[in-house]
Amino acid sequence: MLNRIRELRARHNLSQLELARKVGVRRETIVFLEKGTYNPSLKLAHAIALVFGLTIEEVFLFDEQ
Repeated sequence: MLNRIRELRARHNLSQLELARKVGVRRETIVFLEKGTYNPSLKLAHAIALVFGLTIEEVFLFDEQ
């Protein structure tokens, strides 16, 4: 699953650690999300979207194939 987390973090001047603390996960989780090697739970995806003031669909890009 593709996502815009790295781009959005940069736009909001947030480090991986700061984002991780805001959503209640370890920094490594944010690293794995940004690399696309980890799919978040719905709860985590929602928390991340709230930090950026966006919908889940605006942060996480679902491949419809």
